[in-house]
Amino acid sequence: MGSSSAKMAQFSSYGDVDVLELVQMIKPSAGPGQVVVEVMAAGVNHIEAYIRQGLLRNELPTTLPQRQGSDFAGIVVEVGEGVTAFKKGTEVVGHAVMSSHANFVLVPQENLVVKPKTLSWEVAGGLYLAGITALTALLSVNATKGDTIVISAAAGGVGSMEAQLATLNGVTVIGTCGERNFDYLRQIGVQPVVYGDGMVERIQKLAPKGVTAYIDNFGDYNASLAATLGVTASKFSSSGSRKAIEIQAFRDSTPADNRLTQMLGTLVGLAAERKLDVLVSGFYPFDKIGDAFDDLEKRHARGKIVLGMRPVDNSFHGMGTVKAREVHEREA
Repeated sequence: MGSSSAKMAQFSSYGDVDVLELVQMIKPSAGPGQVVVEVMAAGVNHIEAYIRQGLLRNELPTTLPQRQGSDFAGIVVEVGEGVTAFKKGTEVVGHAVMSSHANFVLVPQENLVVKPKTLSWEVAGGLYLAGITALTALLSVNATKGDTIVISAAAGGVGSMEAQLATLNGVTVIGTCGERNFDYLRQIGVQPVVYGDGMVERIQKLAPKGVTAYIDNFGDYNASLAATLGVTASKFSSSGSRKAIEIQAFRDSTPADNRLTQMLGTLVGLAAERKLDVLVSGFYPFDKIGDAFDDLEKRHARGKIVLGMRPVDNSFHGMGTVKAREVHEREA
């Protein structure tokens, strides 16, 4: 791709998806220790919507116009002096500070890991923020073999990764969700429970020996529900904790702290081995970024929503952007 056709997403005022715009960008140049990556796929995340809406101005100050995006996967197109781990043409997965929703991204070499050939672009592009949030939340409740954990919003991008990482550790997982997600959760080893009146009884029926841990991805009634189930404070991770994890990830996404990149490397390895399956429920062309966030913000998405910078044109069959859950529902 030539720099004359390169674009990046930004917003010049706070608001809904209609403030997002794609503007021309100049391909960056790599300085010492830096790498320029042509982005093939980039995940979209709720925290990016909150930043755009102006809800996190105190926690994550922004300067308008503001770029966005943290997850990405792509191909190295330039390396700076001192870069030894990557060369031009290397396929990589990485993380950036509010800049990956673009055709090119400039990052320190410490923010990258090699993408295995067996890992698809769309999965690789949506791994970072949801994955490290899931890993951190799971570590915070210290769920180990023999535990029974409840995960709220278990079919979402973060919840589905938490569930799979927990089952890999021998943890029994009960996931709260809408009925349309029952089959999906069962496929990834989760016992589903529908939202609504009687949740406590439905969960207790599935966990006759009790629930020992709880991860809340939604808020609202989940803290009181966990307390009713007898989950101790040290084994409960709140939606507020999830927000704090994501904010800290934005603050720590620097070369000085490669802990996040190490976690990303673990996730990439698990995904490449199909021990961690990431369902991409919406794969949007980059120029439909507003539609991607509109889909995300409705909070009905199963798995991850990802932007494709060079997607295959599927307009010939008249379907436009295909969402896995909508295909499933049409066929049901």
